[in-house]
Amino acid sequence: MIEWKFTPDDVARIRLAFSPLGELVRSLIVLRAPARHSLHLPWTKATRPLLAGLDLAELFALVPIHGDTADFLTPPPTSPLPDLDDELAAVRHTPPDQLAREAADMVGTAAPIWQRIQKDPAGAAHRIADTLQAYWSVALAEHWPRIRAVLEADVLWRSQRLAAGGARLLFEDLHATVKWHGDRVSAADRHHHAAALSGQGLVLEPSVMCWPAVRKMIDPYQPTLTYPARGIATLWENGTPLAPVALAALIGRTRASLLIALTEPATTSALARRMSITPGAVSQHLGVLLECGLVTRSRVGRLVLYHRTRTSDALVANQPQR
Repeated sequence: MIEWKFTPDDVARIRLAFSPLGELVRSLIVLRAPARHSLHLPWTKATRPLLAGLDLAELFALVPIHGDTADFLTPPPTSPLPDLDDELAAVRHTPPDQLAREAADMVGTAAPIWQRIQKDPAGAAHRIADTLQAYWSVALAEHWPRIRAVLEADVLWRSQRLAAGGARLLFEDLHATVKWHGDRVSAADRHHHAAALSGQGLVLEPSVMCWPAVRKMIDPYQPTLTYPARGIATLWENGTPLAPVALAALIGRTRASLLIALTEPATTSALARRMSITPGAVSQHLGVLLECGLVTRSRVGRLVLYHRTRTSDALVANQPQR
C-alpha cells in the first residue's frame, strides 16, 4: 500500500499534468504484453511490424513488463503540457551515478547491458535518449494528437472535479484501487510506503498506456500518481458512431453522431478523424450545436475542447439506435 498524508498546503499543490515521454516508456510494456492491455491491440498490431531493425533491447531491460521501471526514464512532468524534446533532454542529462545505480537495480550488475552502461553512463544516457526518439518516430508520433486529446480532456475533467468538490470528488472515481480518506490518499501496491507530503503536493498524471493499472513514484522524486485517463475505450475507434433514430430525425444524422462521439470532451480535429469527415464540416456542425445550447467549449492550453451539455445528455440517453 502506498499512502500519502496531505496538509492544507499539499491539497493546494495538487497538479494535473501528462507526459509524452511517460506514454512512450509505458508503451514499451504494452507492446510486449498485449493481453494485459487489450484496449490497445489496434495500436500494438499496427506498430510491431514497423519496429524491425530498431534495437530496443536496452530499453526493454530498463522497462520490464512486470515490476518497476527505471525512474530516470519517467520523471514527473514539470509542466501541464510538456514537450517531448525537453523531456528527452532531461534523460540525456541524467547524472551518471544515478543512471548506473538505477540500471543495476533493474538488471543486476552481472548483466551485459549494465556493464555496457557502467563503462560510460553519460554516453549511455545519450544513446538511450536517441533510441527513445527513434522509437517515438515509429510508434507514437503519428498517434500523439489523438492520445494528447484524450489526456487533455481528462485534465480538464479532473480540474473541474477538483474545483467543484475538492480532493474528495477528485479522487472519488480516479481508480478502483485509489481511495481518499479525509486527509490522505492510498493506492494499492505490492510495496509499503507511508509518508507525509510535507508541502510538496502530489502530481496526478493521466495516461493511456498505463491502463488498466495505476503507477506511483515516491521519494526522492516528486510524489506522482499515474492513472488511466477517461475515454481510453474510444481511443482507437474509427468511423461515425451510430446515431439514435429520433435524435437524427430531429437535428440530422451528422450532428446526432457528433453528440454521440462527445461522450468525452474532444477537439474538432479528433472528432474529424474519428468520423472521417473534414475538420471544416465538424466545425460548422459544432457551431450550430453551440448556438442551440447542445455543446459547450473550453480551452486547455492551445486546444479547444467541446463538451455535451446536460440538455444533449438527456437527448442522447436511452434512445434506440439504427
